Order: sequence, then structure tokens, then C-alpha cells
Amino acid sequence: MDRLSALMSRFSLSVRPCAVEEANFAVVGDVQPDCLIYGTSGHLHLLEPDKHSVLLSARVCWGGSQNPLLAALPPEIRQDLTNDSEMRTVVDLLLAEQAAARCGSASVLNRLGEVLLVRLMRRQIEQGQMRVGLLGGLADPRLSRAIVAMHHRPGQDWRVDLLAQEAGLSVSRFAELFRKAVGVTPLAYLRKWRLTLARQDIERGDRVQRVANRYCYGSPEALSRAVSQEYGQTPTQIRKAAAEDRAIPAL
Repeated sequence: MDRLSALMSRFSLSVRPCAVEEANFAVVGDVQPDCLIYGTSGHLHLLEPDKHSVLLSARVCWGGSQNPLLAALPPEIRQDLTNDSEMRTVVDLLLAEQAAARCGSASVLNRLGEVLLVRLMRRQIEQGQMRVGLLGGLADPRLSRAIVAMHHRPGQDWRVDLLAQEAGLSVSRFAELFRKAVGVTPLAYLRKWRLTLARQDIERGDRVQRVANRYCYGSPEALSRAVSQEYGQTPTQIRKAAAEDRAIPAL
């Protein structure tokens, strides 16, 4: 499993065209697209240099605060398209699909948006310009092996020594590098990841006992305490709120 796939598969992505005022994603340019802007904090800052045309504005939803990728990114990413033929091709397809408004366009926009976001994540990793956080760990080829293992097998009974083996490092060196790059200890990151997945499963209606077994909690009570401490809600409250949200008809 590569550095991004196991993680991205856990979070649904939606890309919905909208007014600029509501957007957190935009393609700007004069006649042709010059720059892609993604406001990972949820907002765009289109200043004077961006007064030239907004060719596409959209709202990207991708797991919100539960997605550790977003927490690891700067508040805004700008990608120059003028010397990036591959990214430009995807953007051109996105613009054409929006303009044509054919049947199935919503699905196509989602897929193309996902391609753009994957490429943006790759660029952030390759450039090594991330803040301390998940992408900082994924940028290190040694740490990334341990992080991917946690993402891919969250229910395994991981210990620091086993994660250090995945990384090919001594326990002390692994723990030191992990905390420096990611900002937390390996087991703290694993705990947060398990709780993120547990919340998703609870929102879908899975039984707490089954979720506890899935993510290495000793009992349903232990998971319930951890969920309540992390999110300020019991599993029952989380499940009820999610069910109510699903029951609200889309506008």
C-alpha cells in the first residue's frame, strides 16, 4: 500500500461547483487556467493579484477536521499551472466537464477533483514544505512505512518496537524522528487514527462491541470512554446525530 491510498480510502470526497463566496477551491487565469488555489482551512483569499477571471469555483469537502491530511496542510495551497502540463490537462478536463453540464457530470467532477487533490498531496510531500504533522511523516521514507502500516492495519496490536521494525530503525531513533516530524508519539498518532475510524464506523451504525474489537480496545466500555474524551459525545449520541443528518433531505 502506498503512502496516500490507505488513508484517502477512508474519507469520502465531494467537489461541488458553487459561488466564489462559498468556495474553498478555485481555478484562476485570464483566458487559460494559470493557477489552482485550495483553501484547506475552508476559505479562499482571492486578493488583488487574483482579480483576473475565476474560471471555476467549487466547494471541496473531504472529511473535515477528521481528515489528518487536512490538518497537516498549510491553510492555503497555490499551484502554478503554467509549467505543469499534466496538472493543466486535468484542470482543462474539469473546466470542460463543468461547462458541458452533461449527465453524470457530478460524478466526473468528483473523480477529477480527487485526481487534482492527490497530485497536490504528492507535491506537498515531494517539496518537503509541510508543517509538522502527518505529511511531514509521510515525506520520510522510513517513517512512512510505519505510518502506512498503521493506516492499513489499524486493528493490529502495534507496539513501538514493531512500528520501529516497519521503519527499519531502532526504537529510540524511530520515536525521536516520529515525534519531530509528526508532532506526537507513534502510539498517540495510532490512538487518534483508531478513534477517527471508530467514529466513522459508529456513525454508520456499527455496534460498539464490534468496533472495539476491530480497533484493539479491550471492551466496549473502554472504547466508549475514549470516544467521549476525544469528541465530547458518547457513541450513542454520535450515532443518533449521524442518523438525523442522513434523514435531512438534500436541498
